[in-house]
Parts: sequence; structure tokens; C-alpha cells
Amino acid sequence: MKLWGGRFTKETDKLVNDFNASIGFDKRLYKQDIEGSIAHAAMLGDCNIIPKEESELIVSELKNILRDIEDGNLVIDNEYEDIHTFVEANLITRIGDVGKKLHTGRSRNDQVALDMRLYIRSMIEHTNLLLKEFLEALLKVMKENINTFMPGFTHLQKAQPITLAHHLGAYFEMFVRDRGRLEDNYKRMNYCPLGAGALAGTTYPLDRDQTAKLLGFTAPTRNSLDSVSDRDYLIEYLSDLSIIMMHLSRLSEEICIWNSNEYGFTEIDDAYSTGSSIMPQKKNPDIAELVRGKTGRVYGALVSLLTVMKGLPLAYNKDMQEDKELSFDAIDTVNNSIILFTGMIVTMKFNENRMKDSAMKGFTNATDAADYLVKHGMPFRDAHRVIGEMVLYCLDRNISLSDLTLDEFKEFSEIFDGDIYDAISLETCVDARLTKGAPGPERMREAINEYEKYLSE
Repeated sequence: MKLWGGRFTKETDKLVNDFNASIGFDKRLYKQDIEGSIAHAAMLGDCNIIPKEESELIVSELKNILRDIEDGNLVIDNEYEDIHTFVEANLITRIGDVGKKLHTGRSRNDQVALDMRLYIRSMIEHTNLLLKEFLEALLKVMKENINTFMPGFTHLQKAQPITLAHHLGAYFEMFVRDRGRLEDNYKRMNYCPLGAGALAGTTYPLDRDQTAKLLGFTAPTRNSLDSVSDRDYLIEYLSDLSIIMMHLSRLSEEICIWNSNEYGFTEIDDAYSTGSSIMPQKKNPDIAELVRGKTGRVYGALVSLLTVMKGLPLAYNKDMQEDKELSFDAIDTVNNSIILFTGMIVTMKFNENRMKDSAMKGFTNATDAADYLVKHGMPFRDAHRVIGEMVLYCLDRNISLSDLTLDEFKEFSEIFDGDIYDAISLETCVDARLTKGAPGPERMREAINEYEKYLSE
């Protein structure tokens, strides 16, 4: 069955049919297609565009079709052009000519625009929920590691001592912003295109406010041309997903580094690792590596849709059918990545002694040593030079600042006294950082309390 054909005098070439068909991928929109049709049919009856009893029959049988699909009693096959054709054909088979009235006042253009908008709206909610669950797992690890010392890095070089809780807190902030972007996207896209017709509305007295309300939208869209040709909400969602994957990829990179033999900061649970077919000693961070690799795949979906849309005149063009396959793949990729990361992060083991030792041996307390001199009256630029010379001295002898004797300290400046050792200990270096957002335990507990409140709202 086709939803068109009266104007044509010969059959479409089979290859054209196959190339044109979208049923192979848009069948995942069956629920949204049926929900939209139910709202449309109910409105047609309430507005006396079709008899009320026929409207009720259509609604009842659409619900039966939905139930049969979900129970496995009705299989969506590929003989139909798209999911819209499949649903309408089955409706007509079941209730006859009454089923042909469903499409009154509606075009496939506003129908597919509605289906995709309903689907993306549900996916935004789903991704947001998965991010919340991931943040809960991340927060659990943070709470357990407020006093787990580690080096902080710039340029992949040890810079200053921090804690694991503080490091992961940076990612917590990133994913909070990701959720905010999703929520903003939801607000912008929650307008109903149904009733826009092919591009110019319809002469039937449709109640677009009713269908918008029935489907949980804020209101109907305001311009019928834009209604059927807009994919901004999907581009924005793919952009949101790309940023989420970028954040997951950055964390993946760090986990791969931390998991290496040279660092040994962490061990990934067996359930989230794989081995080598030839090297029995290997335990590879495959999930982190795959997430890092699949990030480019999600970027590709965003760039593809931007490219599809960049040269399209108003209103609907068949090019827009390309909005689905890559988007569906990107959505699945991101959601599965978040689920896997949630399990991986909460089961990881952290080698606290190795992390602390790494921080102690990397001159991460050099800034604090300079601050010691500044607090005793030396200008910062002079203090910076003195500590730089001391670091060079230590490097030549393969020792750390804490290994220097007091006499050696005084060779560089008479200001140094016995309290320097406490001033440059890891505990002091971290605990003394009490500005808001710093890794000190007092500030970290405040931040964790704020994060707990955020997640409970």
C-alpha cells in the first residue's frame, strides 16, 4: 500500500522503492506515530470533522495495533514504505473505509515532524535520566575519596597536589552542564507541529491546541512552513550528545592513562575489561577506549545533519529523511556509553598509595614552597626563582623538596626554617586550599553537599 499514487500511471522502479523507503529505520517511531494518530483522530471527532463514533473506532483500533506490536503479535515488516504507511494500512485492514479517514487534515510532512519530535523529546528525558544516574555513581566515588591525594596536571605534567574527589568533581560539573543543555533543548523543542499540513496548514477547522495538549506539548508551533522543515531541535540534541561524548572521552583518556603500568593509579573491574589473545598478562581498558573512539561517530552524526540542512529551501525536502539513521545510531551510542561508564566508574579500584607517592615525587608542592617565602616577606618573583633553582638542584640528585635538609634549604634562602616541612607536606598543600572550588576537604564537603542537594531536586 502507498499513501500516494493517483497521479502516477506506472509502478515505481523497485530499486527506487528500496532507496526511497525508510521503514527499515523509522519503525522505531511506531509508538510515537500511533500516539500522534490517536490525538489527531480524537481531535477530528471532537471538532466534528469526522463522526464521533468513527473517531472513537479509529482511536480504539490504534490502541489495539500498538498493543499488538508491543506484545509481538504484529510484526513491522519492510514491505511498506514507512512506519506511517504500515500503521495506516493495518488500521484500514481492521476497520475498513473508516480507517481511511484518519489522514483527514494531515500530511506525512507534519506527521513525520511530529513523530520525530515526540521521539527526540523522550530521548532527551532518557539521556538526562542516565546522566543523573551516572552523576550519582560519580558522587559516590567522590565521597569515598575526599582525602585521596593525587597530582593535578597541566600539559600532562605534575602541577599541584589535589584529591581524587576534586579531580572527579570537575567532571561532575561538566555533566551538570550537559543536563542543563538537555533541559534547555527540551523547553525550546516542546511545540507541536501537527496540523501544519504539508506546509500551509489546512482548510479543515482543526483544533491544534487540543492535539498539542493531548500530546503534552507547551503549545502548537506558530508557523506551518517552519513546522515541517525545522530540525534545529535535533541538531541541538546531537550537539548536546557530542559534548557529552567529549566529556566522556576526556575522562576515558585519563582512565586509560591511570590504568597504565607506568601510572598504576587505578584498576578497572574485570567486568569492564578484556584480555589479550596472545599476551596473558594484559588487562585492557576497552570500554574507556571504545567510548573515546565512538566520540567521533557521534560528532559525525552532528556534522552530517548540519550538512544535510545547510542548503535546503523551505519547506520539506526528502533530504530530511537522512535525519534518522545517523541520529538513532548516535543516540544509542551515547546512552549505552553513559550506562557502561556508570558501571565502570563505581567498580574501579584506586591505588591511594601510588597516587599519593606520585604527587610527592612530582614537585607538586613547589608553589607552596614559593608561597612560604612570600608569606615571610620575599617578593613572589624572587620566590619563584629560588624554588626553581631548588627544583633543579633536586632533579640533579633525584630527590624531592621534602628530602632536602634544613641546611640545604638555607643555602637557597635564610628565610627557611623548620616549619617548611609541614608547609610543603601534601596534607598542608591540599588542606590549606580553602577558597571556594578548591580541593581542601572543607570545601570539598561543601561542594558534595551541594551536589547531593542538586541530585535530590
